[in-house]
Amino acid sequence: MTIHLNDHNFEEEVLKSDRPVLVDMYSDWCPPCKVIAPFIEKLSNDYGDKIKVGKLNVDEARQTAMTYGIEVIPTLFIFKQGQIVDKIIGAVPYEFLAQKVEQYL
Repeated sequence: MTIHLNDHNFEEEVLKSDRPVLVDMYSDWCPPCKVIAPFIEKLSNDYGDKIKVGKLNVDEARQTAMTYGIEVIPTLFIFKQGQIVDKIIGAVPYEFLAQKVEQYL
């Protein structure tokens, strides 16, 4: 299940997570974000027992987006033990995302 992230739950769901977390920073109006949305959902279904998968709408969670310097969307981060361990910018194939996730399991 994909978690809806916002400025209020980001710390608890991502930074304090005991599992790695893939965070998709996106916007509803962004065509490339819509392209990868099914990939994010598939990652959640395929790896949901090993990682958390969350989506953060940058238009609604402006403080968190600013904290992480989001200039291009989609931007995806992989967090492990509260730290960013990987960053992916733009729409990429599912296989690429799955490979990245597997590196941090």
